[in-house]
Amino acid sequence: MVAYQRYVELSRSGDSEERGQAAHLAARAYLAHTGPDDEHAALYAALMNFLDDASVKVRAALAYGLLHSEHAPRPIMLSLAQDAPVISRAVVQFSPVLLDADLMGIIRSGDPDMLPVITARPGLSQRVALALLRLGNPDLAIRVIQREDIAIPEDDFLILAERWGEDAPVRGAMLKRRDLPGLARLHLLDCVREALAGLRIVKGAIQPRRLDRILRDACDGATTAIGEREAGLKQHRFIATLAESDKISARLMLHALVHGRVLFFADALAQLAETPRRKVFTLLDGGSRAALQALFARCGFSPAVRSLLARLVQHARRADLADDISARHYVVSILIEELIVEHGGDMPASLDEAFAYLNEQNIALARLAARGVMPAFAEEAPEMAMVPDMSKEKLALPAA
Repeated sequence: MVAYQRYVELSRSGDSEERGQAAHLAARAYLAHTGPDDEHAALYAALMNFLDDASVKVRAALAYGLLHSEHAPRPIMLSLAQDAPVISRAVVQFSPVLLDADLMGIIRSGDPDMLPVITARPGLSQRVALALLRLGNPDLAIRVIQREDIAIPEDDFLILAERWGEDAPVRGAMLKRRDLPGLARLHLLDCVREALAGLRIVKGAIQPRRLDRILRDACDGATTAIGEREAGLKQHRFIATLAESDKISARLMLHALVHGRVLFFADALAQLAETPRRKVFTLLDGGSRAALQALFARCGFSPAVRSLLARLVQHARRADLADDISARHYVVSILIEELIVEHGGDMPASLDEAFAYLNEQNIALARLAARGVMPAFAEEAPEMAMVPDMSKEKLALPAA
């Protein structure tokens, strides 16, 4: 225990260390006080007196004594929030006494030293977070976006994606957010595609047509994966926006079904055909080919594409396209053979894009399905001869 007389001696000392001890003692005594009102008032007055101390050490000791308490005197904390940087930064970052209105005032002042500190507050509100995001500072945007404890409205995410899509660090921070809306994620992925396509190291390593094919297929996969997630969450705005911007192509629908993205496929059909989703699922699950073609006709697909999609749906009913790569390869191979036979090798123009996509997928899926097959076979039959003994044969290679 420290007697009041000893406290008075410390507070009047010429040594700033001792006055700092007195300030800290006064802060602790004020917060823990349970005695008479006049004693509490005296402690409050003592705290106020330390605000005028010339030493930063003394005022810092006062601030740190009150810093984390919800019962710290508000006028004192507001004064300390405008003190020397070492004090004000700590108060703004940690003091629960400061209200959103106080923080908004600091934001409006535009103090570059204080704004990053606000982003580190343990209990940052959505109102303050959005105010920081709207300042247009990339560093502040990253700091706020990385705070996954703060919910950001969908419209604000879309604005951020439009504004910072070309900024790789901010874009990366947004893509890490699990709650990033599908439309914002899709826009950012388009920005990633453009950035990759423009990199010299990428353009120099991959032939242009192959690079375009790789990026297009990756974007199709990303679009359908995002759409599948959004459909699972019953967020239909993603599909509606794709339909309004005419981005639901036959190629995209084929990609969705070939890769087992059934929820996205069904939502897209319901949107294009203006048909209830329940009815669409019923048709996909057991509808006849004629009923399926009628549904695809309402979506605006050409007769040739309608026939192809109906055939693919019927194959998909008997295969696990979501997880089985071999099943995907088999279905795509069968489709290609059926189309060649049906059209005698002369594909109609309306199937050019779809047929090109199926050929691309057939090659890609064949590569995936073939991985690991030979090592697995070799493990099962390690002694089986692969080719006849050729040790006595002489290989003559033509001159270079």
